[in-house]
Amino acid sequence: MPTRFGFCPPTAAKVVPDGPDWLHEIKYDGYRLRVERAGNRVRLFTRNGHDWTSRFPWIVEAALKNREQQFVIDGEAVVLGVDGVSDFNALHSRKHDDEVQLYAFDILALGGEDLRPLPLAMRKANLARLLRGRPDGMFIAPFEAGGIGPELFRAACGMGLEGLVSKRRDRRYGAGRSKDWIKVKNRTHPAMTREL
Repeated sequence: MPTRFGFCPPTAAKVVPDGPDWLHEIKYDGYRLRVERAGNRVRLFTRNGHDWTSRFPWIVEAALKNREQQFVIDGEAVVLGVDGVSDFNALHSRKHDDEVQLYAFDILALGGEDLRPLPLAMRKANLARLLRGRPDGMFIAPFEAGGIGPELFRAACGMGLEGLVSKRRDRRYGAGRSKDWIKVKNRTHPAMTREL
C-alpha cells in the first residue's frame, strides 16, 4: 500500500498566492505523514517510505477509534506546546513520541474509494466529515479561502509560526511536487535555519 499513494509536496515560493481559487493553511513544523487504515490495521508512512507506526501510538489510537474502517489521510505529525504552536525540537528529540498528534489536511481515500481525482474543496469536506468527532490525537487543519492569504501570512509570521501553504481549491491530488500547492515560509522561523 505505501507505493500506491505518493505524497504531493508543495512548491516553495516567496509570495503567497492571492485570489478566490486558493485555500490557505497554517504550516505546522513537524514531519509529513500519511495515515493508512484498513480494518483493524493502521500504518504511518513518512515521505521517504519509512514505517513509523510504532513511533506515534496516539495517532494510531485515534485512527482506530474512527467508525470508518478504510481511509488514507495526509498530514503533519506534530508536538504542540501549551500555546498550541508546534514544537519541532520536542518532536525531533523522540522524548515526546506518545504526545505526537496528526495535523490532518487532506484525505486520499475513504471507504475503499480513491478521492484523489476530486477537487481539494470536496476532499476537505470528506475529511471534515471523517474527523467530525475530533478524536484525541488527530485534528483537522483549519483553512481560509480567497484573497486573505497575504494578510494571513503576515499574521502567522507575527505569531512566530512557520508560514503558510496555499492550495488550489479546484485541483486533484497528484503525487509529486505541485505548483497547485505553494509553500511560503516565515524567514525568521527556526525551520529556515535548519534548511540552510
